[in-house]
Amino acid sequence: MSVITRYTLRGLAAALTLALLNACSSPAQAADGALPAPRVDDALAATHGEATAVFAGGCFWGVESVFDHVKGVRKAWSGYAGGQASTAHYDAVSDGDTGHAESVKVVYDPAQVTYGQLLQVFFSVATDPTELNRQGPDVGTQYRSAVFYGSDEQKRIATAYIEQLTKAHAFSDPIVTQVVPLQGFYKAEDYHQDYARQHPDQPYILINDAPKVARLKSWFPSMYRAEATVVSVQLH
Repeated sequence: MSVITRYTLRGLAAALTLALLNACSSPAQAADGALPAPRVDDALAATHGEATAVFAGGCFWGVESVFDHVKGVRKAWSGYAGGQASTAHYDAVSDGDTGHAESVKVVYDPAQVTYGQLLQVFFSVATDPTELNRQGPDVGTQYRSAVFYGSDEQKRIATAYIEQLTKAHAFSDPIVTQVVPLQGFYKAEDYHQDYARQHPDQPYILINDAPKVARLKSWFPSMYRAEATVVSVQLH
């Protein structure tokens, strides 16, 4: 969906916004709540440091906003992964034929949060892993759900977690999230960074992204980190 189209959505009347927000459904889970923790995961590191994870789960505004609220995450950036550097800009990616997905790079402290815990948050609240080449109102390969792994260990943990969720029938439909190697991450334009925080009252954010943060707070209270400027939404 183009920026212009998104801005048009944000021009909806407040009453319609609230009605749509109340009607928002969570991903197609068998149970309404947090998914189980990964059985295969790293242990928390003994010393503080930095590690990187890259996820794609639809419009990067919402995915970035979720991870901005996870304890142990030091920084999250919106960007592009899956294609070439030459096409890593919004106008080209929006055409859906560059190979890129709107993605989020997460830099985290492995002494505070594990890669498996980030995956648990990603699959529970940041994306619907059963939607193929779309998320909510956004349609196209650039909105696909993907885990871009940066090491064999990340691949092992992500693959095992998807297998675990599949065997547990955690979702009513098959998981279609890709697990693919990260070839490069390209930071998106500045106006995309921290978008949900800077535009908390826009209908697109209220309808599609704020409920994800609300679910994070409700389902993962020990992992949730509040921010004074974020949208405050009651969970329905």
